[in-house]
Amino acid sequence: MFEQWKQTGLWLMVLIPVVIFTTIAGCKEEKEGAKQQPAEQTQAEHQQHERSSDKPLLESNSKSTKPETLTKSAGESAKTETKPAASAKVSLDDIIKAAKSWGPGYTSWYGKTAPDFTLTDTAGKQHKLSDYRGRNVLLIFWATWCPACKMEIPHLIALRNTIGEDKLAILAASDEDPAKVKKFIAEKKINYTVLLDKGNMPKPFGVKRIYGITGIPCSFFIDAEGKIKLAAVGVVPLSEIKAILQAK
Repeated sequence: MFEQWKQTGLWLMVLIPVVIFTTIAGCKEEKEGAKQQPAEQTQAEHQQHERSSDKPLLESNSKSTKPETLTKSAGESAKTETKPAASAKVSLDDIIKAAKSWGPGYTSWYGKTAPDFTLTDTAGKQHKLSDYRGRNVLLIFWATWCPACKMEIPHLIALRNTIGEDKLAILAASDEDPAKVKKFIAEKKINYTVLLDKGNMPKPFGVKRIYGITGIPCSFFIDAEGKIKLAAVGVVPLSEIKAILQAK
């Protein structure tokens, strides 16, 4: 009997650890499984949430990018881009009214043929106004000592870089000492034609002490037919110069 209990005890001693190990291992796996299950479930739910949240987002985007909306936007952009072209058709009266840094002068000469003259540039070449028929002419009276003239020079340089000589002649006349003018041209890197005015220009041109120009710079816009389109006293910005050239 003792031997039987002994043997039974031995079996129990062998089985109990196995059962305990199996039970513990199973709990551990269940705990790990319990930990993984919510994670997997959370991930699945997250993916499902993303899919469900993507749907209204895409729907919202699709609404905002409907063909008719894009067409409208393109149309609005086109209208915006065509504004400069529309502004080019603004009348001279509108341009004059909007001017802030200059004013009109010699209005009685508008539409009349500009008197012809011949002046020499700083290189000794002669320039006759009538030789420029067929293209616009911007004739400016200025001086190296004039602060406003200095302010206008960068606009004229940019204008020369923007519009070719075959379409626009830029002639700037000064009655100062040629050597002083040449030095000033080099310092400011002036890229347009500078003429030397000797004081014998016909009306309405010429220096202010002779013909009463109200101030300098004074710019005459002469069209391709040789007629005076506008005279502006003061600094005319680049954008307004272009507008005047394009206006009818």
